[in-house]
Amino acid sequence: MCGIVGIYLKTKKFENNLGKMLSGMLNNMESRGPDSAGFAIYKNSDRKEYKYSLCINNLDFSKFKKNISQKIKNLKLNQYSDHVILKTTEKPKKFINLINKEFPEISIVGYGHSIEIFKQVGNPKDVVKKFNLESFSGTHGIGHTRMATESAITTDGSHPYSTGEDECLVHNGSLSNHNNLRRELKKKGNIFNSENDTEVAAGYVSNSLSNNKSLKNTLVSGLKDLDGFYTFIAGTRKGFAVVRDEIACKPAVIAETKNYVAIASEFQAMAHLPDVNNAKIFEPEPGIVYSWGN
Repeated sequence: MCGIVGIYLKTKKFENNLGKMLSGMLNNMESRGPDSAGFAIYKNSDRKEYKYSLCINNLDFSKFKKNISQKIKNLKLNQYSDHVILKTTEKPKKFINLINKEFPEISIVGYGHSIEIFKQVGNPKDVVKKFNLESFSGTHGIGHTRMATESAITTDGSHPYSTGEDECLVHNGSLSNHNNLRRELKKKGNIFNSENDTEVAAGYVSNSLSNNKSLKNTLVSGLKDLDGFYTFIAGTRKGFAVVRDEIACKPAVIAETKNYVAIASEFQAMAHLPDVNNAKIFEPEPGIVYSWGN
């Protein structure tokens, strides 16, 4: 059992409050996932610049800043506890190879022009506070609280998973064919950093998107290719989508107003949102992909 949440803003009215809205949703999903938590924030950013979300673990930030500045020029670094958002014009392939070679103790948890990802083990309320989620602004966000079942309680085992540029995925449920699918995706060049089945689902999505398939069509195909019980929220730079498997034993509820769309495993996660009592509230139908912004 895990908790998943997401919010997409249709207007700019609440952009400065996105972090506050999302933090309340994650806090209210604590009971569904006490082991770890994470979130992805999307912002309208400079398309010439890449943002790399890094977990530096036990590496001293000052030491890292000094060393990385000698290898990459004209970069900006912002520290959030043990995470760093590094901004540079350096392309992903070169930058990722550099980090893996020179800083093997660092985990790259996401990258792109718009996305910023933060995740860590511990109680969701502590994680939200640790990264000061309430202070974030943006256009849409996705979050997860985890109750570990099939893999270790580590940062690498936490959600959201990002396996492509400005892409991420959170998951409540389990996949039965993830080992076979992982082997197939590895043959296509995908790299996995954990044994978590959700990372395989994220890899499936990014592999499909890289072949010019839309997010909605990717998730429709996933209903045939991903065996198991699940509710997914998948995010891109433009927006996000949600899908439940065709049996739909994993809960989800959607609240939609003229200003935003919110998704959560339980309605209690959304009870604090503005004007939610006047929202259109419904459960997503089994085997149907709902998409906003894409």
